[in-house]
Amino acid sequence: MNKISIIGTGSVGSTIAYTLTVMGLATEIVMIDINNEKALGEALDIRQGTPFCSACSVYAGDYRDAANSDIVILTSGIARKPGQTRLELAQTNVNITKSIIPEITKYAPNAIYIIVSNPVDILTYTFLKLSGIPESHIIGSGTILDTARLRSRLSEYYNINQGNVHAYVFGEHGDSSFIPWSVANISNVPIRDCGKLILTPGLSSPELDFDEVEQYVRKSGGRVIARKGATFYAVSVSVCHICNNTKIVRDKDDGCPVILLDLLHQLKNLRLNGHIQRCGRLIRDQQLRVAGKCDRNTCSLAHTAGKLMGILRRPLERVRDTDRLKQLHAPGKRRLVIHTLMLD
Repeated sequence: MNKISIIGTGSVGSTIAYTLTVMGLATEIVMIDINNEKALGEALDIRQGTPFCSACSVYAGDYRDAANSDIVILTSGIARKPGQTRLELAQTNVNITKSIIPEITKYAPNAIYIIVSNPVDILTYTFLKLSGIPESHIIGSGTILDTARLRSRLSEYYNINQGNVHAYVFGEHGDSSFIPWSVANISNVPIRDCGKLILTPGLSSPELDFDEVEQYVRKSGGRVIARKGATFYAVSVSVCHICNNTKIVRDKDDGCPVILLDLLHQLKNLRLNGHIQRCGRLIRDQQLRVAGKCDRNTCSLAHTAGKLMGILRRPLERVRDTDRLKQLHAPGKRRLVIHTLMLD
C-alpha cells in the first residue's frame, strides 16, 4: 500500500493526483486544500475514472487524513503570472508554507516530503529549517523539470528517442540554472561529438547551439505560461517520476518508511546493445559512430556497461533481502536508506 497526500489542489496538485492514479503509483490519495469544495470536485472527477485504472482510493480531506502517509507532496502557493519570475513569489509562498508546516507535520511526521511549489529551492530550505523533519526525508523537485525539458529539446533536435538522451540541468530551478555539457551524452556518445556522427547517407545534423538550448530550458516555463496561463503537465509527470523511483518499505518496529531507489531501474539506459532508437526505426552501430572511430570502440562501451550492471545488481539484491533491511536501520529512529548512483 502506498498512501500519498497532496496539499494544494490547483492545476499542479490536481494533475499530479490524476497522473499518480493513471500510472498506478498509489493505492490511496488524499487531496487537501484551503478551498475544500475545489478539492472535493477534483477528487470526485479523478475517482470516477478509477474503474479503468489500478485500484486507488481518491478523496478530499484535511490534515488529519494525511496521517500515516508515505509521501506528502506540497504544491500550495500562488502561481506565476505571465512575465513574473519564480523569485517574485518567494515571500508570499514562504508565508503559506510556514502556515502549513505545523499542521501537516503533526499528523504525518514520518512521511517523505516532496516540495514542488515555487520558488522550490527556497521553499525546500524553509521547510527543512522549520519543520523538524530530517533532511533525508525532504526532497525538492529541483531541476528535474528543467532536465526533462532539456532532454525533450535534444531528442527533437537530433530526432532521437528521448530514452537515449542522458543530460542534466544543475543549480537552482530558475534563471541561474546551468547545463554541465561535459556529462551530457546520447547513449554514451558525448553530446559535443553528436554533430560529427554519420547517421544516414545524405543526412547531416547542424551544429548544436548550446546557448540556445540553455535559453530554451530556462524560458520554457514562461513561454508556456504566456500561452496557456500555467504549466502543470510536465511538472506533474516529473514529480510522479520521483515517486515512481521511490520504493517505500515500512519498518515493522517503528512504522517509519525506508526508501530504496531501484538501481536497476536507474541504470536501465546502460544496457547498450549497439543501437540507438530513432523515431520509428533503429540506428545500428554501423550507421552511428564518431568520425575517426572504428566499430570496436562502440563494442567496448557495451562491454563496460554490462560489467557495471553485474557489479551493481549484486548489492541491490542483497539490500532487497528482508534480513539485510533490518540491519540498515535501528528501531525507534527515523532513517532513510537511499541506494542510488548518479548515472540516470
